Amino acid sequence: MLVNNAGSMVARRPIEDIDDAFVDLVFDLNARSVVTACREALPLFARRGKGCIINVSSISARTGGSPGSSIYSASKAFVSTLTRALARELAEQQIRVNVISPGTIDTAFHERFSSREKLAMTREAIPLRRLGEAEDCVGTALYLACDHLSGYVTGQVIEINGGQLMA
Repeated sequence: MLVNNAGSMVARRPIEDIDDAFVDLVFDLNARSVVTACREALPLFARRGKGCIINVSSISARTGGSPGSSIYSASKAFVSTLTRALARELAEQQIRVNVISPGTIDTAFHERFSSREKLAMTREAIPLRRLGEAEDCVGTALYLACDHLSGYVTGQVIEINGGQLMA
């Protein structure tokens, strides 16, 4: 199994303040790292005759995120789309590829990139009336990692957001 969970917004920047170096930095961290890790895991999966890849995206991949997060949101949308493409491409090798897409999770990410006021407004807009916790993603990760439970699941983006986004 491979879990691609690295990522960050790096900084909130409006589009007029974004240069190529910033785009490269954010895409290298959030997108290129996923491609590289998946590619490097393939020989191990080939030896085993199967595999499971769980990528981590973000609710921002679907919503576009908040102001100043356009490049982060786009890089996470790349991860979601890459996941569906790889699910098709790797299915013959018995490699399942899925995405966990968290909503607003109360972590150091939001301590760094979101104000207390913004988080309070977000909390009130979520139907479950709370921010997520990292532990809220664990059950989905375990489900996707277990062939016995999710052996027929591939190419899916599973939203974990307390109803913040209902597809």
